[in-house]
Amino acid sequence: MSTALQTVNLVPGSNLTAYMQTVNNFPILTAERERELGEELYYHENLEAARELVMSHLRFVVHIAKSYKGYGLPLADLIQEGNVGLMKAVKRFNPEKGVRLVSFAVHWVKAEMHEFILRNWRIVKVATTKAQRKLFFNLRGAKKKLAWLNNAEANAVADDLGVDVKEVRRMESRLTASDLGFDAGADDEDDGVVAPAHYLEDNTVNPAVLLEDADWESNSNQHLQVALEQLDDRSRDILQARWLSEEKPTLHEMADKYGVSAERIRQLEKNAMKKVRATMEA
Repeated sequence: MSTALQTVNLVPGSNLTAYMQTVNNFPILTAERERELGEELYYHENLEAARELVMSHLRFVVHIAKSYKGYGLPLADLIQEGNVGLMKAVKRFNPEKGVRLVSFAVHWVKAEMHEFILRNWRIVKVATTKAQRKLFFNLRGAKKKLAWLNNAEANAVADDLGVDVKEVRRMESRLTASDLGFDAGADDEDDGVVAPAHYLEDNTVNPAVLLEDADWESNSNQHLQVALEQLDDRSRDILQARWLSEEKPTLHEMADKYGVSAERIRQLEKNAMKKVRATMEA
């Protein structure tokens, strides 16, 4: 099963537009053809049937991946992670259940994308419990505008997701903290942009709190640097290029740099992230 599926080009590569055009050209299976292929795979382990099931549903993965573009991660990487989920779904697909593959696969595709986002959106995890993960992925869709939720909206989100309204506010703060800048950069000042820092004054700030926050940030940076230094050169370069630089290369671009497959780069990146977290949390 795995050998056959590896022959399918599931890596979008550097030309994402060409990849999406290609997958859109694969024919959509009828219910009859899908069941026929599912039976061939389920009862006879027909690898060509598995290949056709995967290829015909690649456009479905692209469609889901586009809905997660707001997290600032490369679309090509989201698609590749979703393709892994699609492969897992095809492997477990039972045509006797009477459910179309697209309905069955959505769980597996989203699960892989969710894990990828939570693993890489920030080195310090934004969501650690099951309830926080659920809130993390539902809060953006529940917000009606790109602003803070009002009390009615926050209460509605809390009721819908079965969490305390305080958790909604806390998660909203985490999400917006990485998106909203308080200070304007040099380019903004040249363009005449006035940042909130220029006209907002907060007389309630406790200097002790500011010092504590500064110390925390400094310690976190030091721990991160120590963690990175414990990695081998290749793993450290992959992690810094992919998640600590402004222009993030794709898995395909890093694969070309080191002469390995994009899947190998993904594995190295995943292992490096685990080692960094373990060191920082120790």
